[in-house]
Order: sequence, then C-alpha cells, then structure tokens
Amino acid sequence: MKYQVGDDIVVLHTNEEGKVVEIINNKMVMVEVRGVKFPSYMDQIDFPYFKRFTEKKPIFQQKKEKKFVDDIPKEKSKPAEIKATTGVWLSLLPKFTTDEFGDEIVELFKIHLVNRTDTGYKFIYKQHFFGNPAFDLTNEVTAYHDFYLHDLSFADFNDNPSFAFEFSLITPDKKKAEFYEATIKIKAKQLFQRVEEMKKKNEPTISFQLFEKYPDKAIEDKPEVTSKISNQFAVYEAKKARQNLPAPRSVIDLHMEKLSDDWKHMSNFEILTMQLKEFEKWYELAVAHHQPNLIVIHGVGSGKLRGEIHDILKTKKEVRYFINQYHPQYGYGATEIFFQY
Repeated sequence: MKYQVGDDIVVLHTNEEGKVVEIINNKMVMVEVRGVKFPSYMDQIDFPYFKRFTEKKPIFQQKKEKKFVDDIPKEKSKPAEIKATTGVWLSLLPKFTTDEFGDEIVELFKIHLVNRTDTGYKFIYKQHFFGNPAFDLTNEVTAYHDFYLHDLSFADFNDNPSFAFEFSLITPDKKKAEFYEATIKIKAKQLFQRVEEMKKKNEPTISFQLFEKYPDKAIEDKPEVTSKISNQFAVYEAKKARQNLPAPRSVIDLHMEKLSDDWKHMSNFEILTMQLKEFEKWYELAVAHHQPNLIVIHGVGSGKLRGEIHDILKTKKEVRYFINQYHPQYGYGATEIFFQY
C-alpha cells in the first residue's frame, strides 16, 4: 500500500497539502485538507516532499521592469466552467476489507448527501431502523458540495434502514415550495446487487436520487366553469390534483400553541375540534401523496385527543396499522401511522 494513515500528502489538482486519515480500499483514501475530509483516488494525490524536491527555485530574482497598462497584452476570455446539474443524491461510499479467505468484502458505507445543483439547502436528516430512530442531524449543504452524514455497517442493512430528509431553501424564494420531503429505503438484497454492479462498472459510489429539481410552490389551477357552478362546488382537474396539493409532512404537532396564538380563551370542545380538523387535513394530504407513514404528536394529557384519533384511524382503510409506544423524542405522546395503498 503506497499510503498509510497519517501520511502527509498534496492534492495534485489544487496543490493543497493535507493528511491521509483513512484507507478506504486499494484505490481510494480519505484525506483531510484544512479541516475538510473527502475521498480521493490515490493517483490524484502525491507525497509533498516529492513536489518540493522537483520544484525548481530561482537562485536570484531579477529586478522587475516597470510595465504600463497599455503594454500589457489583453487575455482572451475563457468560457466559464459548466457544472453538471443532476439534482440532490444520497451517496454510499463503500469501504472494503479482506476476509479470511482473501476475498474483498464491504465492511461499511460512508453516507454522504451530494448536492449537484446551483442552490444551497437546509436539511433535517433522520435515519431509522424498522421505523425506530437511530440518528438525526440538522445542517446545510451548499451548491455543488457534498456533506458527510455518518457511517453505517453493511450488516446494519438487514434491519430495514430508511433515510428521511426534509429540505428547505437557504435563501427563501416565494416561487418555491416551503419545504420538500424525500425518503429512501434500502434492503440488504438490493444493496448487494448495487455493490456488484458498482464493481463491474468500476464506480466509486452507490447513489440514490432524492430529487432532480426543488419543486415550485403549488398554484391552484382550476378549469373555467360558470359562476353558478363554481359557487356551489370546488372543481379540479383529476390529472393535476396531486401536483397542486400542498406538500405533506411526515410529522405533525397538534399542541395548541403550535396551531393558534389565541387559544387560551377557547373551550375544551373548541380546542379538540381544531386539533382534529388539523389532524384530518394532514392525514388526507399524506394519503393523497401516498406517504408511507405519518407521526402525530398529540401529547399525553387526559388522553382524549389520542383516543379520538385512534377511533378515527380504526375506520380508515388506508391505515395498515398504528402504534403508540415510547419514542425517545416524544415519549408516549405520539402515534405513528403506517399506510397501505
């Protein structure tokens, strides 16, 4: 192996110096340059002393002659470098090791969020096993940059991992959606097939697209109807109904301080009615968008709101099952709903 952990290196493309912090496989290493870690092929780096030894240094510097602006030749303008815009991806970088039989196997995956757009995003990331939270993170990823999330062993993919994101714009745009949610679920068999394809194609990573283009804000698009009909009925085009719906949420909070600033004068019946109306709204949106699951935060309290929600769920054909168990973030104050379509 040419490099070892701790070796000083120089990145050939940028001439920046750094260190080797991890050996990924026989072709790639993880390097750290000015506090930033990223993977690199071994032919893209070199030892800095070789660069210093071969670099020619002048014995003396000649006195520079004065030059005037008119004497300096004008440079030809160079076309701007065009960066490919392919969307936002979840990328898995495998780290290989050798087993007792000498075969190369995947030990773990380094999980990255890859932004190949000209827009920066805020994101909330949650990783689950069998629906139970295992890791969460809130941060930002800038345009055309990667963000390292965490490591995951190959064996962990037997526990049905899911990777959920909620994106929003770093710089808000009135024409764009307030947020966008995307979830990737990866099964062990599916991942094994992708690893074999990656080896055959000699690719460095396995990638799953989260979205190609951040969505525009939904605009209501109704066909023209007579004023008499429009006053009596809400008319929608079936083909465009889903795309014009607001974006769904994976978690909804029904605490009254989240729903209204002026609720303390309301009666218990009015409060319960508003909470159930809010629940029905996000429930219907989740079903309309074929969302796989929905977490409803109802709190503990007297249990009245929870009981009403559970009674409603028992009548819904889209509900596969729902559970109200201890959650590290919500305690016993939340119910998770799993849908079937």
